[in-house]
Amino acid sequence: MADTGAYGPYPLAEPGLWVERVGSRVFPANAPALFLDRDGTINVDTGYPDDPAKMALRDGIVPVIAAANRGNIPVVIVTNQSGIARGYFGWKEFAAVNGRVLKLLAAGDAFVDMVLACAYHEAGSGPLAVADHPMRKPNPGMLLQARQRLGLDLKRSLIVGDNPADMQAGQRAGLPRGWLVDGEGSNEPGFEVLPLRNPDDLVWLLGLSSRSPESRTIMGR
Repeated sequence: MADTGAYGPYPLAEPGLWVERVGSRVFPANAPALFLDRDGTINVDTGYPDDPAKMALRDGIVPVIAAANRGNIPVVIVTNQSGIARGYFGWKEFAAVNGRVLKLLAAGDAFVDMVLACAYHEAGSGPLAVADHPMRKPNPGMLLQARQRLGLDLKRSLIVGDNPADMQAGQRAGLPRGWLVDGEGSNEPGFEVLPLRNPDDLVWLLGLSSRSPESRTIMGR
């Protein structure tokens, strides 16, 4: 963990926003990114995750992230964590669970470059009781924060998630497309939602994005 600050021993940019730079990989300016939701997309969804021992990765997600790593594409987790606002667990438990998820990925040679988590929710209490916070998906705040900190080109980036709110956040951030895990495809103005039932399809896409010039159009290059 890095970048601890004014809100205790955690990398909080504000009381309800976790922003953690993981590792020290350097990316070219205006790189495309692979954004991923966490619970239900990277790891099996357990509801309100507060126990690291219960974390297990979804089948097929490690090759997707590893392919992005090989292509020097930044991998960014963007996750809503309303359980913190609701008082079900705190940032300490989030840190433990998230650390476990990152270790499980690393065991498969797959790595994340940044983690953003939003704890704000209207059902919360105190400073976290905020309705429709700009950082909470479907709002695009976490993606915009990653763009600012990593110098990303959102118009060439992708998002993968298991909830329509993930897709809406991508659309509002200006991404061209997203993959909805176990969902249905659709076409919105300027944004394409593709169903993701076979992660091998996304691995193939990410592999092409780092190769020949003609193939780079697949990620909007």
